[in-house]
Amino acid sequence: MVEQVVPAVGPGGTPAADTAAGDRAALVAVARATLDGNWEHDHTVPSRTLYPHQWSWDSAFIAIGWAHLRPERAWAELTSLFDAQWRDGRVPHIVFNPVVADDAYFPGPAFWATTSVPGTPRTATSGLVQPPVHALAAWHAYRRAPSEPARAALGRLYPRLVAQQHYLSSHRDVGGAGLASIVHPWESGLDNSPAWDEPLAAVPTEAAVLRAYRRRDIVHAAAAHRPTDLDYARYVAIVTAYRATGYRDEQLADRHPFLVECPLFNAAMGAAESALAHIAREIGADPGPHRQRAAAITTALVNRLYDPTTGTFHARDLRTGRLTPARTVLGLTPLILPDLPTTQVEAILVEAGSPRFGLAARMTRPLPSHDRTAVDFEPLRYWRGPSWMNINWLVRYGLLAHGHPRLAAGLGASMIELAATAGCHEYFHPDTGAGLGSPAFSWTAALLLDLLAEV
Repeated sequence: MVEQVVPAVGPGGTPAADTAAGDRAALVAVARATLDGNWEHDHTVPSRTLYPHQWSWDSAFIAIGWAHLRPERAWAELTSLFDAQWRDGRVPHIVFNPVVADDAYFPGPAFWATTSVPGTPRTATSGLVQPPVHALAAWHAYRRAPSEPARAALGRLYPRLVAQQHYLSSHRDVGGAGLASIVHPWESGLDNSPAWDEPLAAVPTEAAVLRAYRRRDIVHAAAAHRPTDLDYARYVAIVTAYRATGYRDEQLADRHPFLVECPLFNAAMGAAESALAHIAREIGADPGPHRQRAAAITTALVNRLYDPTTGTFHARDLRTGRLTPARTVLGLTPLILPDLPTTQVEAILVEAGSPRFGLAARMTRPLPSHDRTAVDFEPLRYWRGPSWMNINWLVRYGLLAHGHPRLAAGLGASMIELAATAGCHEYFHPDTGAGLGSPAFSWTAALLLDLLAEV
């Protein structure tokens, strides 16, 4: 892939092959330094500025990168996260480092108040979850660096991954159709995506609620690049409602103000079952039930979230029963499902290749997080336009799974070029490629390493 983004002759007449090798070595060194700098005794922080604790799906992507450098850290990363798993099987989206000051991140451990909730670990955590990409990451990391210690670690992790899936498929199937519901935009990973605008608008709150709190994110990043104060007021209101129930899920359908079936979240849940089938076979367990559940989730996802009129997947607001109208990168992520029907695969390719996203065999920039042609496209604001390495990695993974190596190569080359130009930032301007958010961001470095391993 590097050959597509370097000249035939390098600076000063250096042969292209030598330039490519030098560029690759320099990028590997930057990525390694980023991960080493963010390592925190048994896990990796996303960044030393904005995110000083452990985040759930960050750790999954980060483990993929560690598999290329220090495989033992890949398994430590996942193990430390699952050590904070709740008794009901949920994997919290934040595990708080007790040596970090409570006010270093908002909302901090005192706000979540989970240590007094029955069935939670002694370690302070949040009460929410994030997309279950962990089984997929574990299997990918194992394939990148197979060994007997890695197989043993995979075997120890397997029952915890199964418990995570059971929690989502039982406690969170609020709609009763075989899909998991998210109870907060943070659970999607795409916090302020336009996909949540309609469900969020119905959340009763006042912007003044934030007067009792101090946002820490806008201390480290420009406010124009982050979710708005009104977004945060609604985020706080939703958490407050969930916290008041002790984070119980039994009465979500009756009381909770935000309930959405997310395409990415459920695609990750289906892909996790497929990965668990591979893991089960590797460790001598029965892969059959995982294959059956993967097929059932894929069918439910198509039936519930695919819109044949738009030719893409949308989130479903369970409060109204309607699909939300925004055409975001979430609609492309079901490609990670290995058994996604051909009709939907082809529709996603049309959507991805349209001016809304610009996927091509040769492309200048990776996919944006939102439809470029939409009136509410914001190239600087978090998940309302910028490009993110992890979502592009997932779409590329899906392209390879469905037999589209040229498109995958084009996407991968654009991702490498982005990091080569701007560094390992949290996210990037979708047009200029400028780095946004936190510098030295861990999952960007980790997934860059994974891309470079295939060059």
